[in-house]
Amino acid sequence: MRLREWATDLSIALESGACGQFVLYGNVHDRFAIGDRFVGIDRFIEDEMLGSTDVILSYDLGNGLTVDRGEKRLAQWAPPVMRALPQQPLEAVRFISRYMRYLGNLSAVGHRDIPRVAVIMRGIDQLLPAEGSGYEHGSLTYLVREWALGSPFTQLPFASLLIADNLTDVEPLIVFSPQVKLVRIPLPAVNELEAALHLLQQEHPETIPRTTDVPALAAAVSGVSVNTLQQITKLRAHNGRKLQSEDFAVLKKEMVERDAPGLIEFLESTRTLEDYHGQESLKSWLRQDIALWRLNDVRALPMGYLLCGPIGTGKTFLVECLAGEAGVPVLKLKNFRDKWIGSSEANLEKIFRLIRALGRCIVFIDEADQTLGRRESGAGDSGLSGRLYSMIAQEMSNTANRGKVMWVFASSRPDLIEADLKRPGRIDIKIPILPAATPAQAAALIVAIAGRFGLELTHQELEELRIPLPQLLTPGAAEALVVKAYRVARTENVSAAQAVARSLKGYQGAVPQDVLELQIRLAAREATDLAFVPEELQHFAGESGPEYGTRVPER
Repeated sequence: MRLREWATDLSIALESGACGQFVLYGNVHDRFAIGDRFVGIDRFIEDEMLGSTDVILSYDLGNGLTVDRGEKRLAQWAPPVMRALPQQPLEAVRFISRYMRYLGNLSAVGHRDIPRVAVIMRGIDQLLPAEGSGYEHGSLTYLVREWALGSPFTQLPFASLLIADNLTDVEPLIVFSPQVKLVRIPLPAVNELEAALHLLQQEHPETIPRTTDVPALAAAVSGVSVNTLQQITKLRAHNGRKLQSEDFAVLKKEMVERDAPGLIEFLESTRTLEDYHGQESLKSWLRQDIALWRLNDVRALPMGYLLCGPIGTGKTFLVECLAGEAGVPVLKLKNFRDKWIGSSEANLEKIFRLIRALGRCIVFIDEADQTLGRRESGAGDSGLSGRLYSMIAQEMSNTANRGKVMWVFASSRPDLIEADLKRPGRIDIKIPILPAATPAQAAALIVAIAGRFGLELTHQELEELRIPLPQLLTPGAAEALVVKAYRVARTENVSAAQAVARSLKGYQGAVPQDVLELQIRLAAREATDLAFVPEELQHFAGESGPEYGTRVPER
């Protein structure tokens, strides 16, 4: 199998001796289709990259220290210890360090037959957790860090490979050491899934028949691990069913919900852009983007959208319509911040890994000005907001995600979102979602919402009321008005028009007029194209008002 990019980089670094310590993280529990079998990552590394290594030691909390290769070479140093290798972490690490110092002494006196040694430590995030403290934690950190920095380790043919699920769960002194190379293990590429499917096809020919278009099936299941692919194949084989690409849409959703409880919510939508009232130029633009997405012509696709506008203008509703139109999963990020040190970063890293697993999807962040953090967060949160901001900014700017992950932000205060997050390459299209600009638009909005409630109402009946409609009416405010009218119609047995007339008497909007106008002004200024702003409201884009970044209290 042709080595993937991460494996090639790791192999070159090992063979050249350019780096002696590696932290492998991400999809570390998956397997690889090699020849006629599936192997785990540690076996893959031993067979494919450590073929010329004479002694390979491995350690994890469950099995203690074991010798995977070169037991006779190791026994030349201290035969008695081979009968009872250390089980405790600190003693195991000290054992390895003493052995390497012994080899260093041999090298110093001119001994030429120095074995090449590698150590694989699984579950390093459990051995050296980010929030660890105490004597043993400090001792382990010092010794493991010394393998990458100190003598004689750096002068010997010695490599240490530390394996973790999440990078943010590992002791920072290890992760951020300048001599450590970080290696992220991504989910399998399509060619790896294709190799895995060919192996599974041999094992379960009735579940994956010879007539199956394996390359097409591999492309359809992109985003799942080989472990997951093997699991569902066995389940289908047990039930006597063929493996279909449709099986994986539900599987991916279940996988994300299981692995990130409370962090991610799926937005289910049966709506399309036909259900969104008004702003035809915006709907036309979005439909063009979706058409390009379906054709896999991703060069002109934006990396993300910013939906900005006053409270109640239907930003979330538009996302639901966009989801139904595109026919892709829509994930809404929930509260991933945690009170424990490092947990927020670990939650966010887990979310990113699951987003990549879904393949094509929309990631929706509501109230983005509050959720995304800030570059300079001050001392109040120990720099947490700044770290979260940096992680999100880095993930959003990954051009490999163009056409796979579409970011959608919604905010009534776009000025409070860091400018770097709104720049092209992260958020390419900024769309103002604005209230009704004219009485005619307000009337059309009320009529459209009234129809959903079963109230028979026409434009002519509204005109005959001769009651001025609220200025700058938002869909949220219009729905509240219609709900009130529905109640009046049902309790007082009057027509829909009469109910609306009674509801309009003494009407006051939920959002004060000055706050509403401020949010319209901010949204109009943010617009990527003035064509997104109704002509009647374009004057807001040129009006003077609070400078960006000014925190104006919302009432």
